[in-house]
Amino acid sequence: MPSALPIADPAPADGLLPSSVTDGWSERDFGVYVHVPFCRVRCGYCDFNTYTAGEVRGVKQSDYAGQAIAEIHRAGEILAATGADPRPATTVFFGGGTPTLLPVAQLAQLLSAVRDGWGLAPDAEVTTEANPDSVTAESLHELAAAGFTRVSFGMQSAVPHVLATLERTHDPARVPLVVQWARAAGLQVSLDLIYGTPGESLDDWRASLEMALAQHPDHLSAYALIVETGTKMARQIARGEIAQPDDDLQADMYELADALLTEAGYDWYELSNWATDAGHRSRHNLAYWTGQDWWGVGPGAHSHVGGVRWWNVKHPAAYAERIAAGVSPAAGRETLDAATRRMETVLLSSRVSDGLPISELDLPGRGSIAGLIADGLVDGRAALGGLVVLTLAGRLLADAVVRRLLGD
Repeated sequence: MPSALPIADPAPADGLLPSSVTDGWSERDFGVYVHVPFCRVRCGYCDFNTYTAGEVRGVKQSDYAGQAIAEIHRAGEILAATGADPRPATTVFFGGGTPTLLPVAQLAQLLSAVRDGWGLAPDAEVTTEANPDSVTAESLHELAAAGFTRVSFGMQSAVPHVLATLERTHDPARVPLVVQWARAAGLQVSLDLIYGTPGESLDDWRASLEMALAQHPDHLSAYALIVETGTKMARQIARGEIAQPDDDLQADMYELADALLTEAGYDWYELSNWATDAGHRSRHNLAYWTGQDWWGVGPGAHSHVGGVRWWNVKHPAAYAERIAAGVSPAAGRETLDAATRRMETVLLSSRVSDGLPISELDLPGRGSIAGLIADGLVDGRAALGGLVVLTLAGRLLADAVVRRLLGD
C-alpha cells in the first residue's frame, strides 16, 4: 500500500488558511496539481498513492471527477476568504496513477473547473501523464482540443525483460506510435525513463536511451529506481528473488544518460530532467523546486501556498466522504518556519541548473563552497557569479553536497 502521510498539525475542517499566505502573493506563480489515483495494474516498485479497481471497493471511478471539481470550487472559496486576489494558474498538471484512465470528457471537465475557478494564464502549461497503452490518436486530439498542451508518457524502458520486472504492461513498440499521435495533435511530448532496475545492464539502458532519443521528445526525465519499503519489489528483494539495485551501476547509467542526452542537444536543468531548450522545461515541476504556490486536488495530494503546506486524506473513499460532507479533505498541515524554508530552498534550488544563490546560505554554508569546488562538486565559475551550480560529479553526490551547504 502507499506510504503514510506526514505527521503534523490537524487541518481545520473548513480548510481556511492563515492570512499570512497572502504575503508576497503577487510575486509567486500559482499552479494546480490534480491527482487521479487510479491504475489498471499496480506496478511492484510503485509507492505512489494509487489504487486498482479491487482496492477501492465502495468508490466509483466514474464519480471521481465530480468530487475533484467540488474540491476545486471549495479551494476558490477558501482563497477568497483568505483575502487572496484572483490569480490565474500558470501550470496545471494531471498526475497519478494514470489520469488517462478517465474519459477525456471528464479530464476536460476538470480543466474547465480550474479555468472557471482560478482562470488560466494565456500561456498556461497543461500536462497530463499517460501510459502508452492508455491513449489513442483520437483521445490525444481531444485532449489538445480541451486545452492540454503537453503529455508525459511513462515509457520507463525499451527492453521487455526490464518492463516485465517493473510490471509495466505496455509494448515498447507502441511508444513511437503514441509520440507520433501526440505530435500530430499539437502536444509537446515528454518521455519518462527509469534506470537501475534489477537485471538491467548498461547495454539495456543504452538501448532505452537510444530509443527514447529516436523519438525526438521535447523533454526527457530519467529517474533512478528507488526500492521503497512496503512495496512488492522490496519484498521480492528481501526474499532473494531479484537483486538489490547497484548504486555504482546506477551512477554509470546516469553518466551515460547525461552524455547521450547532451550529445543529442538536450540540456539538464534539474538532476533528473533534460529539455531541448528552456521553453520545453516542465514549468510545473520547476514551480515545486523554486518554492512557488500550488493547490493539490484529490486523494493524498499535497499543496503549498505562502509557506503553508497541507495534504489530503489518502484513500479515495475517505476523500469522497469528506467532499460529500462539505468539509475540507485536508488531513494535516504545517506552517514552515524561517529555518525550514531556508533548508528547503537549499535542498531544492541546488538541484536545478539555474543554481542556488550563495546569498541564501548561512556563514558555515558559504564557507563550504571552496571545499566543494576543490572536490569538483560545484562549478567554480558559477560560484564567482554568486551561484551554487552542481557539476556532473556534484549531481551524483547531490545529497552530500546539500549536507555540506547546510553545515551538517
